[in-house]
Amino acid sequence: MAILVMMRHGLSEWNKLNQFTGFTDVDLAEEGIEEATQAGKLLKDKGIQFDAVFTSTLKRAIETTEIALRETGQADLIPDMIKHDDLRERDYGDLTGLNKDAMREKFGEEQVHIWRRSYDVPPPNGESLEMVVENRVRPYYEKNIKPLLDEGKTVLIGAHGNTLRAMLIILGERTKDNINDAEIPTGKPLFFEV
Repeated sequence: MAILVMMRHGLSEWNKLNQFTGFTDVDLAEEGIEEATQAGKLLKDKGIQFDAVFTSTLKRAIETTEIALRETGQADLIPDMIKHDDLRERDYGDLTGLNKDAMREKFGEEQVHIWRRSYDVPPPNGESLEMVVENRVRPYYEKNIKPLLDEGKTVLIGAHGNTLRAMLIILGERTKDNINDAEIPTGKPLFFEV
């Protein structure tokens, strides 16, 4: 049986500021570095040995994944990590860099919640979760990750909240009707037997 571990990056500087981040390449906060360290310790305690590691091209995901791998004693996997734009966070369009609370005041709690959590409604000039699933994450998963899982490999994906929400849909763990409720914590590995 294959094992898939998915991990959202640790808390970033913009997460701390409550800003929409999307494709912006921001640093981890000190708390995020500690979350990545703790995630690595958890993975080590579980004795998981990875065959392949995938991450987005954004440094908050890369750094989290590297820290976790070092903590597990698997730093030798870092040079071979596969980084790809298809695993980036969703594009928040015109909301990128703006404060979420300020946007709630301007547009209302319900509208901002729809932009952040609905399946098929994109923020202005951004991507909906459906677009992330169908245009990026599903094709990438089917071509690059699923074949490894089909071979019984153990795979780590270090990515972003919406990338991992997309993966929950692809894996059949959530549907477009209940994905709205899925919160992906920063720096906490999620384990799946595939």
